[in-house]
Amino acid sequence: MSVVSIVLMVWCLIEAISTDEGRIRNLPKLWWILLILFFPLAGSIAWLVAGRPATTGPRPGSTPAFPEYDRPGRMAANDPAKDEDFLKKVRERAEEQRRRHEQQKRRQAEQDGAGDADAID
Repeated sequence: MSVVSIVLMVWCLIEAISTDEGRIRNLPKLWWILLILFFPLAGSIAWLVAGRPATTGPRPGSTPAFPEYDRPGRMAANDPAKDEDFLKKVRERAEEQRRRHEQQKRRQAEQDGAGDADAID
């Protein structure tokens, strides 16, 4: 084996091992590693052509290119009238929940006050 094929095999092997399983194409990760180990030149070339991820995205833990609100393909509002209607319903539900909570607090306070009065008598 020549030095070039050994370097190519080591580079492909390291790349295959460090690549996320979900991004590898055509074969499971273990099969690619075994293919590169048992057939260094052919396996390395096969990895470069058919196994390596098609596009290289940002590395895990790195800062994304776009903030989440500017991300291409992000769902955006298509109908502002529907958005306003939705927000109105959300506000109404929130107000109803606040009213119910206040009523429960008042009832609880009344029950606590009545219980204290019974205990005194």
